[in-house]
Amino acid sequence: MKRVISIIFLFLVIVVIGFAFFSSQQLSTISASVTGLQSNDSMAGYARVTQSRDFKFPDDHGPHPEYQTEWWYYTGNLDSADGRHFAYQLTFFRRAITPTVTPRASEWATNQIYFAHFALTDVKNNTHSSAERLSRGAAGLAGATGNPFRVWLETWNATSLNADGSHVQLQAEDDGRALNLTLKSAKPVVLHGDRGLSQKSAEAGNASYYYSFTRLETTGTITVNGETFSVTGHSWMDHEWSTAVLGPNAVGWDWFSIQLSDNRELMLFQIRQKDGSVEPLSSGTLVEPDGSTRHLTHDQFKIDVASTWKSNPTGATYPSTWNVAVPSANIQLVLKPYVADQEMHVSIVYWEGTVSISGQSGNNPVRGNGFVELTGYAAGAKQP
Repeated sequence: MKRVISIIFLFLVIVVIGFAFFSSQQLSTISASVTGLQSNDSMAGYARVTQSRDFKFPDDHGPHPEYQTEWWYYTGNLDSADGRHFAYQLTFFRRAITPTVTPRASEWATNQIYFAHFALTDVKNNTHSSAERLSRGAAGLAGATGNPFRVWLETWNATSLNADGSHVQLQAEDDGRALNLTLKSAKPVVLHGDRGLSQKSAEAGNASYYYSFTRLETTGTITVNGETFSVTGHSWMDHEWSTAVLGPNAVGWDWFSIQLSDNRELMLFQIRQKDGSVEPLSSGTLVEPDGSTRHLTHDQFKIDVASTWKSNPTGATYPSTWNVAVPSANIQLVLKPYVADQEMHVSIVYWEGTVSISGQSGNNPVRGNGFVELTGYAAGAKQP
């Protein structure tokens, strides 16, 4: 799945107007429901995801402005030479506020809004920090291209280093924190769902086009509190676009990216419903060491919550340890956060962070790292 961080339509209009007077870092943050961007009633005129398509790269790494919402997600687990563990999130979102652009002479004219989140976790110091930027997709402030691939918001960017977009550089900095990383995919693009069409509910059009690079070999530097470390590790990239993904009863989702030491990867998501049940079309993908994939329906995997964590700043309670099983692949895993508090304090509060993994894959013991995203748990919670 994955995923738009929910900010209501009004917020995006305020961003458009606000940029006539304020920088992106001066705009007020406004909280909203977790499904705000996904359940907007104003879908007329936008393209809908109703059938599978042929993907074309690198063009499809770029934007699809005929769809209302799009996002590029980079997350990773990294280690320094002296054994310190770090994790990062650098994510870019595009949101169309009208289906078409009204012709205007001004270079500031646009119907596209971009916002981005940047987070770093320092396990040794048990800290997690997050930052947000917003801008209009005009005048060079923010945007995306497919050939060559690039997505950027001010100085935060992901830029392709090769023709097909599988080798990129990430750069971001904010208040003594920074990353400068080179990512190179060790496996082909993974298409989730039905050849890249990821259905989220039974209603026609409640789906997204969704693909990933599930094992990106990563090198570069991380800066925390002004101190810079050389790091190596693995990253994960998600790219997804859609118009109205979630069904009317959805309240949030739990999403998992799992990278195992036996060179397998798993993507799993569960959409939670108002009555406490899980959307039957929640699903996943198993990626084998040779890059081959298998779609997993919801009845082919199991996710049990083993413990919870309560946020002092917001009062929200999140799952915090998980038992994950895929019986048909002989996979049984335990996922534990490296740091309990990886709550994102941006325009909408959510939890996204690094987890350590142990268990069994095949007939062998296995370890690994991953990322978990939890949305909807802080709905109505106080802002920190």
